[in-house]
Amino acid sequence: MSARSIDLFLDMMAAERGAARNTLDAYRRDLEDAARRLGGHGVGLEQAQTRDVEALLVDLAADGLSPATAARRLSALKRYYRFLLKEGLRADDPAKTLSGPKKSRPLPKVLSESEVEALFDTADRMEGAEGLRLRALLELLYAGGLRVSELVTLPLSGFARSERCLIVTGKGGKERLIPLTDAALDAVEAYKAARAEHLPAPKAPAYGKAARYLFPSRTARGGHLTRERFAQRLKELTLAAGLDPQRVSPHVMRHAFATHLLANGADLRSVQTLLGHADVSTTEIYTHVLEARLKALVHDAHPLSHDETGSEH
Repeated sequence: MSARSIDLFLDMMAAERGAARNTLDAYRRDLEDAARRLGGHGVGLEQAQTRDVEALLVDLAADGLSPATAARRLSALKRYYRFLLKEGLRADDPAKTLSGPKKSRPLPKVLSESEVEALFDTADRMEGAEGLRLRALLELLYAGGLRVSELVTLPLSGFARSERCLIVTGKGGKERLIPLTDAALDAVEAYKAARAEHLPAPKAPAYGKAARYLFPSRTARGGHLTRERFAQRLKELTLAAGLDPQRVSPHVMRHAFATHLLANGADLRSVQTLLGHADVSTTEIYTHVLEARLKALVHDAHPLSHDETGSEH
């Protein structure tokens, strides 16, 4: 019955929680792996007791899974068993008392404002429709702090120069309003003049789907530019700008947006709203980045951090 109960759980997550497809796929993989492991010990996923789930976590640790991955697996199991309990498919929750390994919370990678400027300067030198599209993508990503999935799926109708803003549909189908800079507005207007070059032929079957998107694609099945293609173009731009491509990605640009806003005086709640974070604790990680930068600044630049011989106090 495990396959059926997993399907029911995922249906609930999609309908009631608005879980994204990537999230649902991750839950399915984690739960099916747990069912396989428990089945090897003659235990069904639905019938597992606390001791069985504990043994499962030990198996995961023995396989060398990172604390973050193990914690994610346990989170999937906890949600699944809470669902079974709520639906009357179990009388108890075997994962209720269990806690996963502590995860260290890595600080997000950060680009300096001058490094971001170098990316924009390089994009400005690119010619043709591809250059105009990349500049518009970069402007919206950095000016709005969008997730890459939000960026590439922006509907053409979501952008209106007269309103000077974007309506973005984020996680869980929640909409938020993103005010745009003059540079972003100008970049999108310039790109729209060449947008038709990225559309399929008007009589092609894919034209109708692609025409809905601000950033259409002639070849992608979804009708819009893919996340992978944009990430590839951003890497190429990074190399052309003389920066390390390992330090730059669409998500790093989102981190730069948040960090630079806070560094220039924005308040945390406003940044939370712009990023579409449901909980301000998610946004607070950027304050840690600023703290680390301030500490480094004091260490390197403060006159009292070194004695007259140049050695540190």
